[in-house]
Amino acid sequence: MNNSGVEQNPSMVWAEIVVDELARCGLQDVCIAPGSRSTPLTLAFYAHSDIRIHSHLDERSAGFFGLGLALAGDRPAALLCTSGSAGANFFPAIIESNMSQVPLLVLTADRPPELRHSGANQTIDQIKMFGDHVLWSVDVALPEQDPPEIALRNLRTLAARALATANGLRKGPVHLNFPFRKPLEPQSVEGWLGADHSQISETRPGRNPYTKIERGDIRPTAEQLEFLGDLITSSERGIIVCGPRCPEGDFPQLVGELARKCKYPLFADPLSGLRFGPHFPEAPIIGGYETFLDNSNSLPQPDLVIYFGAVPTANRLNRYLARSESAAHIHVRENGVWADENHITSHFIQADPRILCKALGETQILPRESDWLDVWLQMESESWIVLKNALENLDFDGAYVSDLLDLLPDGSILFAGNSLPVRHVVQFGRPQKKSLHVFSNRGASGIDGNISTGLGIARFNGRQTTILTGDITFYHDSNGLLGLRNLRSEEVTFVVLNNNGGGIFQRLPVAKFGPPFKELFQTPHGLDLFSIARTYDLDYRKVLDRQEFQAQFSGIQTQTKGRLIEVGTDPIKDNQSRENLESQICRNLTRILPSNYQ
Repeated sequence: MNNSGVEQNPSMVWAEIVVDELARCGLQDVCIAPGSRSTPLTLAFYAHSDIRIHSHLDERSAGFFGLGLALAGDRPAALLCTSGSAGANFFPAIIESNMSQVPLLVLTADRPPELRHSGANQTIDQIKMFGDHVLWSVDVALPEQDPPEIALRNLRTLAARALATANGLRKGPVHLNFPFRKPLEPQSVEGWLGADHSQISETRPGRNPYTKIERGDIRPTAEQLEFLGDLITSSERGIIVCGPRCPEGDFPQLVGELARKCKYPLFADPLSGLRFGPHFPEAPIIGGYETFLDNSNSLPQPDLVIYFGAVPTANRLNRYLARSESAAHIHVRENGVWADENHITSHFIQADPRILCKALGETQILPRESDWLDVWLQMESESWIVLKNALENLDFDGAYVSDLLDLLPDGSILFAGNSLPVRHVVQFGRPQKKSLHVFSNRGASGIDGNISTGLGIARFNGRQTTILTGDITFYHDSNGLLGLRNLRSEEVTFVVLNNNGGGIFQRLPVAKFGPPFKELFQTPHGLDLFSIARTYDLDYRKVLDRQEFQAQFSGIQTQTKGRLIEVGTDPIKDNQSRENLESQICRNLTRILPSNYQ
């Protein structure tokens, strides 16, 4: 394929073949950071109308923007950069991609073999530079002057295999390293024999790929279904836990129906896709657990735990599960990736959760006369009633997040930054029928690249997106705000909880250790967010109370440019308000808990 009409050389032929096959195999987005050595691939992508290009000046931001595209679409996005340390700046996004099983295709340009280990400028060892953090790494063959046909076939199958591996049963990042000799631009080379045009891009019906790679379903066996059916029938006190990254589609309805049929409470992480949506009224969903699951042993313990997805975001839920080590713990996950930090899983079933839930729901599960589910639903209802009443007279960071979740329009997208914001969404996000699509980088749980990830999600979905972060997280990726030029900025609202430092450390014992804590953990910075907002042409508002925040945020649907709403908070006061609120709710629940569950 040579749509540009310019003369060819080995590097351009290599690049055009790879890009053409990636497009045929379904690649739709590539994030490109500028550089010289990557010129062949950059021009090949530019010439291909089936792939959208997202240009970024900074490789770290490009990496996380691509991660956001892949996270929102659950399909691979590609990253491209030049040689040297450029690729190293992709590393944080690659780590997150690997840990959270988000598909990425990482393309790095490199110097030819004769320049490696020679002291040549902008040359480092890029062979397997990402180590075990990628699913597969290939040092692509150097472009040849007169390539044999098998070399060109290898490029086509390599493109198909790389994309399929990134988007496989266990999704994640794949790295292809491309060494190129000059000339890098599309100009003729003396002695270049060229290649038959059919070898570069064959005419295939429907733009079919050279190699089509498909995957079937992993279905539970009859023995597994019988085993689970017997366990459910014999277990009165069962719970279902849905952690982050649960399947989409009809899974929320299917697992909700299973929970209702089994009379089991369904603990839904906000990142699971279960806590918010039209399925809510029909499913026994529990969302207040991070408030009422205190550290005591007074709450009822299950005898069966069935859980789906990754490790739950809530610390208290994880500790509660750890105290139930005597229960049967069944983890169902199609990709086979272990997700149990307590190491109490008794049975790990690698099967499609949707097929399993549907099949279990169709089996004969005898109804049991028990108040087990009623007790949990009563605690859930009571905790939200007390919380709502208490919040009317409180002004702390968690209350603003509660307001935010109530004010978001149906169908909105929320990206929650790490540290306190995502934890507040877990604790103060009441389950509701309104559809909210909540994302976060919880694979490695770093604060790096959160803005860029949120913007990538916004670019993919093309509708109202709110990015909720703390001040340190916002500052850490503030150069990622340049990514606003890749999308309609009026669809993006930033809400920054500014406690002037690492407020989350107030929850840790180190907070009691005076000066070292403030200087080395809390690290107050005194940054002016208005200046950052002005640099990136964001409408800026600093709110002084919840009423002002509610008034400001209510206008997001009519905003004409990107907006930054800053909420100033006091970390010590915030933490104390949260602890007092939790104590009040837990005391109230102790009074209503039946004696046979204490």
